[in-house]
Amino acid sequence: MKDIYLGVDELEAKLGGLHTEFGSLKLKIKELLEENQRLRIENQQLRKIFKRETIELTADPATELSEEPADAGHQEHAEAAAGTSLGEGYDNLARLYHEGFHICNVYYGHLRMEGDCLFCLSFLSKP
Repeated sequence: MKDIYLGVDELEAKLGGLHTEFGSLKLKIKELLEENQRLRIENQQLRKIFKRETIELTADPATELSEEPADAGHQEHAEAAAGTSLGEGYDNLARLYHEGFHICNVYYGHLRMEGDCLFCLSFLSKP
């Protein structure tokens, strides 16, 4: 009887160790999935930037050789970027949220595992 009890006790200890090991593997998988998704998004953004810059260079190669002062062109570009960056930033955050990531300051960048987040939704509803 004592041998059976010791065997069951040993088996229980092994199961506890396996449970702990499964928990750590699950956490590592979650981290890898988050990193993979983040890298996919970053890759998409870099492809868009690369495509946009390639189109700009091939569309008008003479723009780099223009006689216009450098400050004037740079200022116009900065003003145009400032006007669209706010809208683009909001759109990017909304896209991230719809792809399953938190955009709130509490869990920013983590995968949403349990449906909608009230913090994220309140951030999206701000004007």
